[in-house]
Amino acid sequence: MAESNTEFDLVVLGGGSAGYAAALRAAQLGSSVALIEARELGGTCLHRGCIPTKALLHAAEVADSARDAATVGVRATLDGVDMAAVHAYKDKTVDGLYRGLEGLVASRKVTLVEGWGTLTAPDTVEVDGVAYRGRAVLAAPGARSRTIPGVEIRDRVVTSDEALRLEEVPSSVVVLGGGVIGVEFASAWRSFGASVTIVEALDHLVPTEDVSSSKALERAFRRRGIDLRLGTRVAGVTQDDTAAHVTLEDGTTLDADVLLVAVGRAPATADLGLTEVGARLDDGFVVVDDTLSTGVGPLYAAGDAVRGPQLAHRGFAQGIFLAEHLAGLAPTPLDDAGIPRVTYSEPEVASVGLTEAQARARYGAEGVDTMEYNLAGNGRSKILGTQGHVKLIRAKDGPVVGVHLVGSRVGEQIGEGQLIVNWEAHPDEVAALVHAHPTQNEAMGEAHLALAGKPLHAHN
Repeated sequence: MAESNTEFDLVVLGGGSAGYAAALRAAQLGSSVALIEARELGGTCLHRGCIPTKALLHAAEVADSARDAATVGVRATLDGVDMAAVHAYKDKTVDGLYRGLEGLVASRKVTLVEGWGTLTAPDTVEVDGVAYRGRAVLAAPGARSRTIPGVEIRDRVVTSDEALRLEEVPSSVVVLGGGVIGVEFASAWRSFGASVTIVEALDHLVPTEDVSSSKALERAFRRRGIDLRLGTRVAGVTQDDTAAHVTLEDGTTLDADVLLVAVGRAPATADLGLTEVGARLDDGFVVVDDTLSTGVGPLYAAGDAVRGPQLAHRGFAQGIFLAEHLAGLAPTPLDDAGIPRVTYSEPEVASVGLTEAQARARYGAEGVDTMEYNLAGNGRSKILGTQGHVKLIRAKDGPVVGVHLVGSRVGEQIGEGQLIVNWEAHPDEVAALVHAHPTQNEAMGEAHLALAGKPLHAHN
């Protein structure tokens, strides 16, 4: 299709991780691209998710370091947290990345269309009365914070969007939801000095992780003074001028300055014309095949609007995949199990591949071997004062199919775990690699030595 003002090889609806990655890669491959975004380029991850929350968590880490400085012989005190300054630091980080992304899009000659886009046909998106037609169309609208029916988001009751803009550190917080978002905010607020309670309806924090990781995180949070109400459901929420009030099903009432509703994110697929042009939705998620096709003409979907782990790097990879698929490069479809996952709390939780329960379901109860290496035996972790473990899951006599880490900064170690799982490495192959000493990464090597039957600092 020859490019005109409104005709392109690819029209992308949504400028988040999946959308802008597809646009940049397609343009790099020589396609004409229109990128439609109603808000800011970068989407939730850059402006309301990954980047600002991790900036907040870094500020929390610095607060902890100042508070605990005497334990390593450094004379320092924590005089308080200046939230205005924290926000300035966070916003400067976001703004720098945002300007860089704008420059990238401009340099690739992607046509940026500002406004709300609606599908009027599988190959057409209309914005402010102008129809943009593509040889292919990608719907990548992202996701929004889920809420609880009957619970009004205002004043003292907030979602993660409002939580990122609080002007002061609350003295007390109740977090509804022990998933990634709830756990990360709970961790940051506790580091800033707030009293924190997490209410989770399921039996564990971060319930999609391996149970061993969940239990380790729970122990660490309890040591930090975070109150956990697990396997507990909420009966009702009210608020007044003094506090937010949460009534649990057992009749207990929790009062707090702020209530964070962190019960997950829902696909932002409403009012886009998806079902009107024939796309199928399942609980709001766009149904696609392995190539991200909706099966309706040239319409594709990617990112948080497609069922699976709602991770920015997954959306980014899907965007690249689609651009290469459309260019006829025959890329390999993504395997969600091979995508690394990180929760940036203190301690961090990181994983890739199958949990032990998933592995036993796939290979049988006797078809799995596991190894758990405690970070107490790792010199660098000892220096950092962190506790946790490396857990490996192996198909019996086969490759490692799951890597699970808990501890400070272990998110930086999951890259090797990703290679191990995706390249189907056997324990003895990883054990033969030399891991630098003293690093936390060394614990990965020690765990594989143990699983290969030749432990040095671990028991068989």
